[in-house]
Amino acid sequence: MLNWLIQKKIKREIIVNDEQLETRVAVLENGKLEEFQVEHSTDERIVGSIFKGRIQNLEHDLRAAFVDIGMNKNAFLHYWDMHPESSILAEIDDGNNRRRGRNTRNKTFSNQEVEKRFPIGSEIIVQVTKGPIGTKGPRVTTSISIPGRYLVLLPGTKLRGVSRKIGDIKERKRLKSFMDKMVIPDGVGMIFRTAAEGIKMKNLTKDLESILVIWKELQKNIKSQKAPSCVHSEPHLIERMIRDWISDDVDRVVVDSPVAYELVTRITGQLSRKVKSRVRLYEGELPIFDYYEVERQLEKALRRVVHLKCGAMIVVDETEALVAIDINSGKYKGSGSQEDAILEINLEAVEEIARQLRLRNIGGLLVIDLIDMKRKNHQNIVYRAMKTALKHERARTNVLQISELGLMEMTRQRVEESVLSSMYVDCPYCTGRGKVKSPLGISVEVQRQLKAVIRKCNSKKKPTNLLVEIHPSVLDRFRTEDEEVLVDMTKTLDGKLKFKSMPMKHAEFYSILDDDTSEVYYSNHENN
Repeated sequence: MLNWLIQKKIKREIIVNDEQLETRVAVLENGKLEEFQVEHSTDERIVGSIFKGRIQNLEHDLRAAFVDIGMNKNAFLHYWDMHPESSILAEIDDGNNRRRGRNTRNKTFSNQEVEKRFPIGSEIIVQVTKGPIGTKGPRVTTSISIPGRYLVLLPGTKLRGVSRKIGDIKERKRLKSFMDKMVIPDGVGMIFRTAAEGIKMKNLTKDLESILVIWKELQKNIKSQKAPSCVHSEPHLIERMIRDWISDDVDRVVVDSPVAYELVTRITGQLSRKVKSRVRLYEGELPIFDYYEVERQLEKALRRVVHLKCGAMIVVDETEALVAIDINSGKYKGSGSQEDAILEINLEAVEEIARQLRLRNIGGLLVIDLIDMKRKNHQNIVYRAMKTALKHERARTNVLQISELGLMEMTRQRVEESVLSSMYVDCPYCTGRGKVKSPLGISVEVQRQLKAVIRKCNSKKKPTNLLVEIHPSVLDRFRTEDEEVLVDMTKTLDGKLKFKSMPMKHAEFYSILDDDTSEVYYSNHENN
């Protein structure tokens, strides 16, 4: 029995690749990549940061305000996210810790009330909940939260509670009893995070003290700085990794940068000697992500088509409006009934999809096209499997029951661009289509343009020799399937028609020019 438990124990490792322009962190469970984050030094990460802004405009039709927080684009603030009478700014202006109008936090104000309480030009304290994505500016809220390792401080609320993900009743009671003993400022709420489960009182108190230091510094910055300005910044990826990911169940933390290693050992040393002893400096010859096979797994995981162990596959397509995920039986070969085979594929697929959401940092609306299941109990099994797979998800998720069309619809909190968007750009050749025109399609285009050029040359009533530069794949089609068409076309030309293979050009490239003078009659190279 003991041997079985040892075999089942999950070996959890955190691999940190810290470079001048990019920092990457990967979480491995028994060698398998489960979570991944990347941050570039050239990109300003503002999610979680707190700003002292200024109301620039009120759009009643959108029920939103636009706030200048000192960035290129104004931040978007929903009216129902505006809580003027319980704002931090109001408290600091009062010079005391008493709260006013606590009952307004969940109230939606009318247009007239918003104009009165937040006129254009007035100052407001906001926190970024969603970074700028594409052409959209950041989204903000006045509901401020300051996260620590074990708890989250909520200025402006009376809320005191424990994370819903802590299901054990005894543990919830234990944490609530600790909360009653803690010295928390008036007008400040607090929630114990999932990581607080099983943590001693002294560690929780220490975490609260460190957050209160941040809270006091934030209050000081709000008083002294002018709008628009950042009054509190979220820490670097490595510090966030220590805060959010490192716990006693982590077997090893491996860092490839001496500077980052010193930072990790210093901060973890403040948390636990046990955790600090598990930090290692990687000094191998291979890049750290290659040595731990993270690079190979990451490359496979971020493909459009992801193969499953059973032989089936999932296809992930990110669009601006939503993410579509299709489950395909592929090369699956089962020994049971068709219904059992479909259930097996869907179960493995939803588990992999939950992993893909974390790895790719996919958010927003997701539609999963499951393989159709006729039996209702099979649908419920797959639905519960997805809920279970998302149980340890840090981002907020909401999964709906499988529809009559066999679709599973869900949402996942989207706060930043996905990994694909941050690490990749659209292909300059296919411009994001992911496809190029077929040789048949290019052949038809060339023939159409050739006819136009021939008519133009014939109108000049003088012999003209034409040269067509084209990709080898299209030229091969001309020599085989479209030869008769070209022969007929040549008969209408007062001159000769020649073709030249251009293997170094794009597959869609072609150009028509005068073979004697090199005058270009037509070329589509500007689009390729």
